[in-house]
Amino acid sequence: MRQPRDIQRRHPGRKLATRVLHSASSVDAHTGASSIPLYQASTFHHASLEHPPEYDYSRSGNPTRQALEDTIAELEGGARGFAFSSGMAAISTAFMLLSHGDHVLCSEDVYGGTYRLLTTILGRMGIETTFVDMTDLDQLEAARRPNTRAVFLETPSNPTLKITDIAAVAEWARKHGLLTMLDNTFMTPCLQRPIELGIDIVLHSATKFLCGHSDVLAGLAVVANEKLGHQLKHLQNALGSVLGVQDAWLLMRGMKTLTARMECAERNARRLADWLSRHPAVSRVYYPGLPGHPGRDIHERQAHGYGAIVSFDVGTGARAKQVLERVTLPLVAVSLGAVESILSYPAMMSHAAMPREVRLQRGIGDGLLRYSVGLEAIEDILEDLDQALDEEVRAACRD
Repeated sequence: MRQPRDIQRRHPGRKLATRVLHSASSVDAHTGASSIPLYQASTFHHASLEHPPEYDYSRSGNPTRQALEDTIAELEGGARGFAFSSGMAAISTAFMLLSHGDHVLCSEDVYGGTYRLLTTILGRMGIETTFVDMTDLDQLEAARRPNTRAVFLETPSNPTLKITDIAAVAEWARKHGLLTMLDNTFMTPCLQRPIELGIDIVLHSATKFLCGHSDVLAGLAVVANEKLGHQLKHLQNALGSVLGVQDAWLLMRGMKTLTARMECAERNARRLADWLSRHPAVSRVYYPGLPGHPGRDIHERQAHGYGAIVSFDVGTGARAKQVLERVTLPLVAVSLGAVESILSYPAMMSHAAMPREVRLQRGIGDGLLRYSVGLEAIEDILEDLDQALDEEVRAACRD
């Protein structure tokens, strides 16, 4: 099967919008078909025991899944890619590179599922975690221990969209011999490529923007070098939390429209963030594209856009729930990154696993809402949200 590195060598100047359509998943090398087949097989015939086939058992490798893995490696600029049954399966497998007694430094306002993994599972296995404000390198250095082995980042963070200087953290970690991992779900390789900035492992909940259609559960990982690739391949095979071929095929199909979807969703998000920043019922808006957003200059150096996630605070949990009950256009749901808008309530959804006092310390208040902006007409998005933030809510906010 055609390898993504070969494509890059032949056409190094091609833009990502072109490469996402002309990648390892674009043409079947055996038949010329414009779509990679679904190899719905659990096992593969050994024609010769002396010369084993490339694929022997689908947990260890499958041609459909391989096409997806080669594609994400190409788009992220990494050495190898790996597909898992969910974003948390990808993150959990990456953390299995660590051992009992190791210590992790993690972004303090990390996704709730990652927080749960680190605190309730890896902690029980003897892997300790310190949550740090990654925007402050002095705090990072102060939290480092002799047994620190890895740094885990989210930028923009979920859900307050704090910005971490990726290159600075990667350089600091490299100086101390630390493994770096970054969750790139919000940005996708369209807008941010952390491996080019020095990160060792990039992770995605591919359920979100990469798939984009709310119909697949998947996770992806990309490593910066072959050594890490061999290690992660061993873990993927040993743990077995691989992505099935049906979901791999659907994910590849969704990724073909990634750049077009991201461009449209980001345009809408910019309009929404600006509108919310002037709305009397909203006390604060979190979006990297707004003037005055902390870390905006850093974000603009390391990313190619601001993304499609806008968080905003309406003051109290009661007001947030009132908005959730009144909107008619977005899904009120867990998840993000779909063609349709999704409005989430972090306190009871994405960050429900985080104790309330911890949430509040990290700036995730009871009045915070997270809007994943979809592809609807922006006028309809604004009109719907305006009726949800009606005069009764505005009056309550003024009291």
